[in-house]
Amino acid sequence: MKKINYTIFTFIIFLFLSCKVSDQSEKNIENYLIYSEDSLRKMLSNAYKQFQVGNDKESIELAIKVLEIGKKINNDTLVGKALTSLCRNSQRKLDTIRLAELSEELINLSNSSGDKQWIMYQAHMNAEMWRLIGNMDKAESYYNQSMEISNEIGAKGMYMIDHFNKSFVATTKGNFNSARNLINKYYQLRKEMNRNPEDAYGLIALAFLLEKEGNYEGAYEVCVVARRLFNEQNIFPEPPDEKPLFFVEKICEKKVDKRSRNEIIERSYNESVNSLLERYLN
Repeated sequence: MKKINYTIFTFIIFLFLSCKVSDQSEKNIENYLIYSEDSLRKMLSNAYKQFQVGNDKESIELAIKVLEIGKKINNDTLVGKALTSLCRNSQRKLDTIRLAELSEELINLSNSSGDKQWIMYQAHMNAEMWRLIGNMDKAESYYNQSMEISNEIGAKGMYMIDHFNKSFVATTKGNFNSARNLINKYYQLRKEMNRNPEDAYGLIALAFLLEKEGNYEGAYEVCVVARRLFNEQNIFPEPPDEKPLFFVEKICEKKVDKRSRNEIIERSYNESVNSLLERYLN
């Protein structure tokens, strides 16, 4: 009799716990439903802004929240963008292990969804990481993969950006003509896409090229104008892009005397992106 009573008691407890779990699951689903896709996209946008100003903790928390919700509601776009956002944070820390984990998730997402853009993003992020670390062969290989896919699927923005990115690899390897062609193509693509012509990012690539060619005064002038434009446009360069700018500025402070630097700063206020491209690139 005691055994039967114990069995009945156990069964009641099991039913009670099952109901609790079911209720909790329903509450979780309700919690996910309070977020619209638009609000989750804004959350990712905020994660990027936090990353730009160096608030990695807040950036990661927002991206992970969107990633979890995206997986629960089976939204591939939210999952992919959240994974890409987390890739950026791994870049800052040069965390190749974490990047490899995120890359595998992006590749799996691409395979399951049939959407090549996620492989494109993982290739782009890996290229950025290996460029930061200094392995230019790996970086170039990933840039080539990213550019091939972006050109194939019509992702014009990524295709344009990777011309800029790959120019650093070419410059570092001493392929100066190739670097010039890549920077020229970058600005040509910007023009075709009706993007802001006063773009400071391309100037970083130009400054890096001029420094490697030994034109330190030209490199310094380009750096000064780039910094002015970033400040005027309230733009914070991402780590892989700002690193070569810091490098050139540090070298030029040693190679260009203070008086010359002051003169360059004075005249740089009248310079535009186009005037610098005409003088130093074409």
